[in-house]
Amino acid sequence: MTRTLAYLPLVLLLLAPNLLAEVNGSNDLGFTSQHTLVIAAPRARVFTALTSEIDRWWDAAHSYSGSAANFSLDARPGGCFCEAMPHGGVEHMRVVFVAQDSELRMQGGLGPLQTMAVSGSMQFLLDDVAGGTRLRYSYSVGGYHGDGLAAVAPAVDSVQLGQLERLKRYIETGNPAVIEST
Repeated sequence: MTRTLAYLPLVLLLLAPNLLAEVNGSNDLGFTSQHTLVIAAPRARVFTALTSEIDRWWDAAHSYSGSAANFSLDARPGGCFCEAMPHGGVEHMRVVFVAQDSELRMQGGLGPLQTMAVSGSMQFLLDDVAGGTRLRYSYSVGGYHGDGLAAVAPAVDSVQLGQLERLKRYIETGNPAVIEST
């Protein structure tokens, strides 16, 4: 029993990121990150910002070029969620399904996931609700990573939630940044 209790802090430490994040299921072979936000705007406005104005709300800290102005999303099947760079570029994801003002699906690995043997499927669903639009987001990633994918799930989830919150702030206020109160 003493041995079991000795390992309890380590087990709790390892589980803590999963308890704090909205990772809905994870193991060494994959994970699913899900979030739901209500945005005070019509679906058409949310869809336009999501697909045509990504350069205005994406966090440049999560880019290869250091500038969100280099991002574009061609919202049609086969379209690219890409980032231009002076001597090349990055295909972050590929669009696989579009239903104007209601759904967008893309496939690919974001950031460090590109260097792993994984595949990811991302979905945005938009529904009318009182006060605006409900955006339901899901990103499921599966494949192989030497340390296991459960280890990277909380970080991916946190970055994606930050991007969704920036999208919401951009649509509602015109400014994606967190405004610090004094």
